[in-house]
Amino acid sequence: MFKHFAGVDAFPICLATTDPDEIVETVLRLGPTFGGINLEDIAAPGAFEIEERLVELMDIPVFHDDQHGTAIVALAALENALKIVGKDMSQVTVVVAGVGAAGVAVSKILLNAGVGNVIGCDRQGAVHTGREGLNKSKQWFAENTNLESLSGTISSVMPGADVFIGLSGPDLITREDVISMAKDPIVFAMANPDPEIRPELIQDVAAVIATGRSDFPNQINNVLAFPGIFRGALDAGARKITENMKLAAAGAIADAVSAEDLSPTHIIPSVFDPTVASSVAAASAAAARADGVCRPEQ
Repeated sequence: MFKHFAGVDAFPICLATTDPDEIVETVLRLGPTFGGINLEDIAAPGAFEIEERLVELMDIPVFHDDQHGTAIVALAALENALKIVGKDMSQVTVVVAGVGAAGVAVSKILLNAGVGNVIGCDRQGAVHTGREGLNKSKQWFAENTNLESLSGTISSVMPGADVFIGLSGPDLITREDVISMAKDPIVFAMANPDPEIRPELIQDVAAVIATGRSDFPNQINNVLAFPGIFRGALDAGARKITENMKLAAAGAIADAVSAEDLSPTHIIPSVFDPTVASSVAAASAAAARADGVCRPEQ
């Protein structure tokens, strides 16, 4: 996909370990061979530590696709969905189901994009500052989201929410949960292969529905993000991938759907759209230069 969509030469390296120290040491030793590192299929909380350490220690872009690729495309989809329902990013409340690697990354990019309030839920319910036993990433989550410190199950925090983003598992929410949301609810049920709620159950009550599947409209697929953002980082000679580069990439993906084509069933471009990767590359490269993270010769 790197080569096909963005002309980036890439090959997989599989490691027979899940130990963060061993992964970091191995990647550091291999680093001089590559222009960038794309991390894949590393679960939280180890994913956060591994990426954080590698970003600090390496002078080439390091990007955990399961986190940030998903987050970038979810933000792009939300930007266009909000255009359809006529709501402002700063005024909406988003419920995120799943506070693992992808859930935390999605929530961070939403906050950086100006979303008014995010409420995250895991198996124990809403994440808030009054909960005990939170790990480092969930403690950050509690301190930066859920402005009213709501507690309880996901069904108890859904009423009045504008957006639901699912990054968890099948059949997590009900039609009644969606009905309880604010006017013109937006539902991104992204669990694969079975979404948090089947689209056909809420077609008449949700304003916009997206999933992670190709057999439903509005597939949120991180292949729209990672080839282009690496192409842009390499072209710019970026030493790292910044938050502004991710925001710029999301904007480029959103803009790939024209105003004429934008509709409740078309908020995100096709994964086969040949223009997306080059647009993402240009936007992320420009952001890298603006952020001053490029090597002098670039």
